[in-house]
Formats: sequence, structure tokens, C-alpha cells
Amino acid sequence: MNIGLLTVPFGKAARFEEIARWAAHAGFNALEVTTGPGGHLTAAEVLPDDGKKVKKILDETGLHISSLAYYNLFNWTDGVEAYCRNMKEAITMTQILKADALCTFVGMPAPGKSKIQTIRENAPAVFNPLIQEAEKRKVKIAFENWYETNLQHLDCFQAVTEVFPQPNVGFNFDPSHLARQGIDYLAAVMEFKDRIFHTHAKDVAMIESKRSRCGTLSNDWWEFAIPGYGMISWGEYIRALRICGYDGVLSIEHEDRAFNPKEGFEKGLRFLSALV
Repeated sequence: MNIGLLTVPFGKAARFEEIARWAAHAGFNALEVTTGPGGHLTAAEVLPDDGKKVKKILDETGLHISSLAYYNLFNWTDGVEAYCRNMKEAITMTQILKADALCTFVGMPAPGKSKIQTIRENAPAVFNPLIQEAEKRKVKIAFENWYETNLQHLDCFQAVTEVFPQPNVGFNFDPSHLARQGIDYLAAVMEFKDRIFHTHAKDVAMIESKRSRCGTLSNDWWEFAIPGYGMISWGEYIRALRICGYDGVLSIEHEDRAFNPKEGFEKGLRFLSALV
């Protein structure tokens, strides 16, 4: 198992080479790199030379790309075409750069429909052609379980596995999004073990004084945190992943307002390094 990071906190102005060299110096093994318009690796940078410049940087730093990350959301009425176009480019880039997976979202609820209805009724028309293209290129697609999207709870996970039984479709598993809802993330690992292609290392801190005052329907009683600064039992989580045969990345997703990007990533790396 190796430790990586999601490049979002470095900002759109940061160059891929700058991020990669810092990450390698800090001791990381892998990068989850944003792609699409405004991403840290775009089609215009990778496709013209078949990724030669990017591969050279990876060779020099000893890093690998655990995932390309296309997390742009779309609406179901007029945003699908652009999403699919960018996803097709991302699939090709994932193949060229030999990334472990392509991470994305399964979308937001369609107008007038529940999340599970949207997965069953709307998602196939959008994703089946992309899944087929990815399968041809030996690319895995990993849907992240951000609770605001259609992949909210474990019945949604189950719906995705039923609608998309293809072996190259799985999850970018984020335990913090389940723990924040009170869902058993360790049981979820065991239930969906064959579909975990990538995992985010993000913690969630509960603020009991705020919860007891504002209640669970507010959003003031919890915050995302660097691993080790919240409620996730990382030793148990990593043990469950190992038992299930997962030997991929723990990709730190830094959304902790207590630390600047580099400081937070370094603290997360030190904490997780003692457990993997």
C-alpha cells in the first residue's frame, strides 16, 4: 500500500512538475491529479506527445499516478455532452500515463428523481459508452462516494454495482463521507471489497458542543480533517483494506482548514506512514 495526495489544494496556478517534485521530496509515492479544463494535467499537455513530458517527470521523481481525477459535475439537461467529451479525453490520458484508475462522480440527482432512480434510469445512457471505451483501453473507472452526489449511502453503492456490473467499474472509496453520516465504513469495505479501486484518506472531526446545540440537521458540527485529526480509525480501516486484498493508494484529500496545503499533506503522510 502506498501514500499519495490529491492535487486540488495546490490551486490552478500550480504546474504539475512543481507539484510532483515537491511531493517526491516530501516522501509521497503517488499523485491523484486533476484533469479536464483547469486541471493540473490537461489533454493539451498529454495527448500531443503521448505523455512523454509527463512520463519524464514521473521517471525523475519516482512517482506514479494513482488516478486522474475528473470531478466536474454536470446537469442532466445540457451538461452531459461536455462531460462526456472531457471524460473520453481523460480515459485516453489514463491509458497513456498508466494510471491505476480514473476517478469521477456518478452525478447529482436528475430533476424530480431520487438518487437511486437517477442511477438506475439516467446514468446508464451517460456512462455505459464511457465504460465501454474505458474497457477497450483497460482503464478502471472509480466513482467517488461524495454524499452530495448520487453515491450517498450503501443502497446507492448497491445500485451502482447492479446497474454497472462491468469489472472495470468500481469506487474511489472515501470513509469520511460515510462516517460523517453515521454509516459503518468498515462494513462497507467488506461488502464492496471487489469494487474498491482507489481510496481517499480524509478524516472527519466531530464537534460535540456544536452538535448538541444545533443538532445533526445543521452542517456546523463536523469538519473534514487530515488523517489522524478526526474520528476515522485508520488502523482498523487499513487493516480491513488489507484483508480484502487492497494494495493500492491512500490518497490524502486535504480539506482541513487548520493546515495549509503542504503542512497538512506532510502531517497526513507522517501519520499514515506508521500504519501502512
